[in-house]
Amino acid sequence: MLLPQMAIFAQGTRAHYFLEFDVLPDVSPSQAVSAFARLRAPEASSGGVNFVIAFGPDLWSRVASDGDPDDFKRLEPIAGTDGHTVPATPHDVWVWISGSEPDVTWEHARATRWLIADVATLAAEQPAFTYRDSRDLTGFIDGTANPLSLTAPEVALVPAGQPGEGGSHVLAMRWLHDLDAFYRLPVHDQEQVIGRKKSDSEELAEGVRPATAHISRVQLDVAGKELELYRRSVPYGTQSEAGLYFVAFSSNPVRFELLLARMFGTSGDGIRDRLTDFSRPTSGATYFAPSLNALVALAGAG
Repeated sequence: MLLPQMAIFAQGTRAHYFLEFDVLPDVSPSQAVSAFARLRAPEASSGGVNFVIAFGPDLWSRVASDGDPDDFKRLEPIAGTDGHTVPATPHDVWVWISGSEPDVTWEHARATRWLIADVATLAAEQPAFTYRDSRDLTGFIDGTANPLSLTAPEVALVPAGQPGEGGSHVLAMRWLHDLDAFYRLPVHDQEQVIGRKKSDSEELAEGVRPATAHISRVQLDVAGKELELYRRSVPYGTQSEAGLYFVAFSSNPVRFELLLARMFGTSGDGIRDRLTDFSRPTSGATYFAPSLNALVALAGAG
């Protein structure tokens, strides 16, 4: 039976820790992937600790036993309109740890770094948290248009019979907010930036919502059909620096390219997401989270 990494869909966890690693020069791809695959990922639960392990395209293409997923490649930098850009900061391995409390996720992050110290070095880390009722630090509910739990796997997972079946493509980006500038706007103007009511996340009507609103730009329609993403983004921050750690899962990575092109004004219509005036990405990379079946097979391959 083909099983995905069920932690992708885990709900109810309020503490998060994201880690990115680079494989050491003298370590083979199979040794590295085997070491990470042996990090046992518990079944998804409301209160337990959950792991999602994903690999960069350069590493995964050299070890994939079930075929290299279609269109899986590095995120390329984007030079958008008005000087707005997307950086590309690729690493070899991405690990998402979620749990009930920040001390628990911190302990597991530390243990992860220690367990794979012989094969990889920590390149980036970001603790994060769930804010109120799943709101971004701008005060708006995040992920309102996410697919329902029953249909989320259809959106997030590569279908059976395709290369990488049961796995999921990942886009991970760290966005830095200018909250002072955003909160200087009246609530009405904030809602025009986002495209939703701040109180209850009701979508503004098309005649009221600007074409530059965030909601207008991130709705992906091709030939009249909406291309969905499964978003699992969470806020991070201190009083001096705060933002959103954006995470999206998809059965097809082309959706990531369409999303960023529409947000940064390179999709052909010349329109840019107004939210990029108040938030900018400081990192960005694509990864592939293979099925549990593939992880189990690779755990004994190193």
